[in-house]
Parts: sequence; structure tokens; C-alpha cells
Amino acid sequence: MSQETTFRTRYAETDQMGVIYHANYFTWFEIGRTDFFRKMGMTYRSLEDENILLPVIDVGCKYIIAAKYDDEITVKTKLTKLKGVKLQFEYEVYRKADDVLLAKGYTMHAFVNKELKPVNFRKSYKAVWDMLSENIE
Repeated sequence: MSQETTFRTRYAETDQMGVIYHANYFTWFEIGRTDFFRKMGMTYRSLEDENILLPVIDVGCKYIIAAKYDDEITVKTKLTKLKGVKLQFEYEVYRKADDVLLAKGYTMHAFVNKELKPVNFRKSYKAVWDMLSENIE
């Protein structure tokens, strides 16, 4: 399952050159990931209520073309790996007006509890694990 999220860039996201500051792409990845979970009928809050956190343990982004102020952006998010205590999402960022790929990246997360100890998510939350497994691309 690929989840698409669309929004308009804000002036506060730009740098002195008038382009979107590079770190904002990671925030956009989070927006896409949050919507991915919502599409599956769950939220980060519901996971946290179950004592599950998903810290980022690895991240990367390849910038292709700069996004600019007031561009309408589409972030395509997909779950690409689910193994052990880890899961990975991949993202593609497009300018909606001309469907040009601006950036692509990934985030790797670990399933941990509030004490930051790894959680055997497959065993403890089998129904959610199975739902995630069905949505790997």
C-alpha cells in the first residue's frame, strides 16, 4: 500500500535562497508516515497508548530538485521492510503541479517500549503486525 499526502509548502520552511530548507523533508516524511498509519486505522497515539514507540534509527534523503515556497507537494509513503524489531518506510516527494520527483528517502524505525527496550512486536501485537505485513511493498 502506498499512501499519498498532499500539502502546500510554507514560507517558514524556506532558507535564505528561497528554497525549502533540507531538514524539512524529514518532517514531510513524518507527515507521510503518520498518514500511512491513519489509513490503516491506527495512530501514533494509539501505539503509544499500547506502550510502543517507533524511534528513527536510520534516515536518508537524496535531493533531486529543490522545492520552493508555495509549491504543492505530494509525499508518497510506503512500508518496504518489516523484520524483527525494525520497520522501514520509503518516501518520494513530488511537486504536484508537474509531477516532478524532488527527493526520495527512507526512515528505519525500531519497535521499543517507553523504557526504550526492543519489543517483539510480532509476538506481542500479532494483529497489527499482520496488518503491517499485508501492506509491505
